Amino acid sequence: MWFKNLQIYRLPAPWAFAPEKLDEALRPHSFTPASSNEMLRQGWDSPRGNGSLVHVVNQQMLLLLGTEKKLLPSTVVNQVAKARAAEMEEQQGFAPGKKAMKELKERVHDELLPRAFTIRSNVWTWIDPVNGWLVVDAASPAKADDVIKLLLKAVDRLPLESLRVQRSPVGVMTAWLQEDEAPAGFTVDMDTELRATGESKAAVRYVRHTLEPEEVRRHIAAGKQCTRLAMTWESKISFVLTESLAIKSIKPLDVLKENDAVTRNDDERFDGDFMLMTGELSQLLKDVVEALGGEAAA
Repeated sequence: MWFKNLQIYRLPAPWAFAPEKLDEALRPHSFTPASSNEMLRQGWDSPRGNGSLVHVVNQQMLLLLGTEKKLLPSTVVNQVAKARAAEMEEQQGFAPGKKAMKELKERVHDELLPRAFTIRSNVWTWIDPVNGWLVVDAASPAKADDVIKLLLKAVDRLPLESLRVQRSPVGVMTAWLQEDEAPAGFTVDMDTELRATGESKAAVRYVRHTLEPEEVRRHIAAGKQCTRLAMTWESKISFVLTESLAIKSIKPLDVLKENDAVTRNDDERFDGDFMLMTGELSQLLKDVVEALGGEAAA
């Protein structure tokens, strides 16, 4: 398995919190399917389906937040409520008022909810207690917030902080492009976004397009700054670094891909992939932070 997007947080390094203790803390908030009259249900699920809420490989921990959400579009509720309102008007000779219409929509919503489709989604979280990383595999901060809120609810006084660096990612990425030089161990790839800082918010995006240094410098001279930059680390992992210090679109390159011909069962393959991923990503995160001037003091 490989995470695709990293929302990054900091724990003390090392974080001396036993997996068994974490499992015990998460258990009161474990996932159970939503009842017929619930729109949303979230909770911690077993990453490997064996009942354990914390999967551990080589000290690295893997958590899984499960979410069930009912799909009941407001357009459907409004359509049914409108038809009911027309029936009421025909029976009583006048249309229902504002308050009655609101109550009618609520009744229709409750009536349709048990028949609504249910969508299941998962968000993975990796904890590296050795190096002090907590990473949520989520494309948006909002999805990561769901994980963090439930984690803080489960673990009393969790010493979790956002990752802070000495230099602005926007300023540093812009300097790399302007100087046409990536930091040691990194290469700049063919995707980037340059955005103006003024009211216009004008933006230029390159997608699978060679970045011509002079052309990029003209955009920077005109007041644009780099907000997204595709890079490759040590010829092993390609990714996109964003202005908010998220790492997205992660792809392990051929040098890291394991030989599928190796005869191993699913559990061994999963654990091997997880160990490989966490080992490489821990070093990638360390190198990204160093390229951005190191961590900022709390």
